Amino acid sequence: MFTRTSQAATGSFLLLGDSLVADNNWQRRIPFCKVLNYGVPGATAFDLLASLPDLSEHVGSPAAILIMIGTNDALEGQLDFVDCLRRIVVQLSGDFPAAEIIVTSLLPMRRFFPSIAEIATINADIKAMTMQTGSCYLDVCSKFIQSDADLFQEDGVHLTPQAYEIWARTLLEHIAFLIEHDDE
Repeated sequence: MFTRTSQAATGSFLLLGDSLVADNNWQRRIPFCKVLNYGVPGATAFDLLASLPDLSEHVGSPAAILIMIGTNDALEGQLDFVDCLRRIVVQLSGDFPAAEIIVTSLLPMRRFFPSIAEIATINADIKAMTMQTGSCYLDVCSKFIQSDADLFQEDGVHLTPQAYEIWARTLLEHIAFLIEHDDE
């Protein structure tokens, strides 16, 4: 995982996903490590899986990997992408055995489809998959649902700066927990 050097942690953090990952300046929000943002606008789970063979040549050995994928699948009516996500996690675990793999929940959207109930079902499947694969589940969806902030741009999918603040804070809390318990 990340190593501690006095008050800071070092190591690279690989971010994989769609425009929700690509559209944010994660380095500014996670300054204690080198952020490798490989978010691709429009990407689906299958697109991410297909891109993995070339990934290890470009990213070295990250300490942690965050995956946020499935939004475009869901918007296209493909609600059964979790098996593809499992294949992504398994491949990344094999390619980067020392990396902590964190899978982000699908986020709620301000659209009629997919519904909050459908997103909740998908997130339950994602959470179960993380438990089966030994990866970590990062529940950002519930934080969004609990927030009164304006989290979505006009399209109901893309995020506002306030949304990224909530996501980053949730991620940093998780990383702090991992660093704290890394010595155990």
